[in-house]
Amino acid sequence: MKRNHGLFCSLIMILGIISLGCRENPRLFAGGFTKGDEKGMYVFEFSRNGTLELISQSDVGPSPSYFCFSDRNRLIYALNEVMEFRGNFGGGLTTLRYDIKNGLFEKLNEMLIPYAGPCYISMSPDSGYLFIANYPNGSVVVVRLDETGVPESITDTILYVKEEPDRSNAHMIISDPAGKRIYVTDLGLNRIMIYNFDTEKGKLQEIENGLIPVPAGSGPRHFTFNEDGSKLYLINEHGSTIMVFDTDEQAGLKLLQTESTRNPEFIENNYCADIHIGKDGKYLYGSNRGENTIVVYKIAEDGLLTFAGRVSCGGNWPRNFVIDPTGKFLLVGNQKSDMISVFRINKKTGLPEGPVASAEMKMPACLKFRN
Repeated sequence: MKRNHGLFCSLIMILGIISLGCRENPRLFAGGFTKGDEKGMYVFEFSRNGTLELISQSDVGPSPSYFCFSDRNRLIYALNEVMEFRGNFGGGLTTLRYDIKNGLFEKLNEMLIPYAGPCYISMSPDSGYLFIANYPNGSVVVVRLDETGVPESITDTILYVKEEPDRSNAHMIISDPAGKRIYVTDLGLNRIMIYNFDTEKGKLQEIENGLIPVPAGSGPRHFTFNEDGSKLYLINEHGSTIMVFDTDEQAGLKLLQTESTRNPEFIENNYCADIHIGKDGKYLYGSNRGENTIVVYKIAEDGLLTFAGRVSCGGNWPRNFVIDPTGKFLLVGNQKSDMISVFRINKKTGLPEGPVASAEMKMPACLKFRN
């Protein structure tokens, strides 16, 4: 009898653990542009059937349009994409700690970012620095973190040459998957730049073959790598194209393919925005602002692309999108319709289907998942 009782208790404990695990849904963090006293950081719980439930809204400073996470210190670094921050010319960097129990943020630190208008932030491979790209005055900034992950000092700034009528607009800065090189896109001057990074001094270092021009009028914006880093996929805001590059440690980047993102029948203005590879590595996704679609390509074994389809983004102006941790859903931040639209990804075709759900949010600009 005692043995049966013990077995019964064990089963109850196992079922309790399973039940608890089932309730632990991933959380979607979303930052956006703000006006007045609006709160710009949202947290949603994302269910297994694709629905979003708002947990909290927080004031983390004006227009937290892009952010990244520190896995080591469990912090969030939010960029305030403004031209003036706390009365000074420049953008803002706000460091946050998130309390998973109450869904609220604790502000740990604020830092003024030179040259203003920061639009992209990423973590260095060693988690000791932050890389920031500023759009209006094309520049990049490196920020050193202390042992607790709080921003300590600015160790490097590069202000790119402005050549009228063209103008530098740095739009993205991130390391390759191997953590060896740092890549920057310059939308205004139509180029990609590659650097080494000195982790002792916190300085970006120019390399041979590290400046790769793309055709005039392309407007390189965001990019992503395949899993092993052998291919780089670039989406061009002005040219409405996706380019495939071979990466080579000695030769830099070699252009292999250019594909249009929009329907040939669409003749109005279009501005590409975001780009991601699906969790299984088989499909590439890009967003069209203007045409308001998500374009999908199948990735061949050699890394080249074949058009797979194009679907509505479920709203207006798909600035940013993200694929959930399971790879089953694609969520689109539609900036001008104040909405996050949720699509289920068809496993056979790779195409997003829906929307199957949606959630309201003021001017969404950055969507990222964390448990």
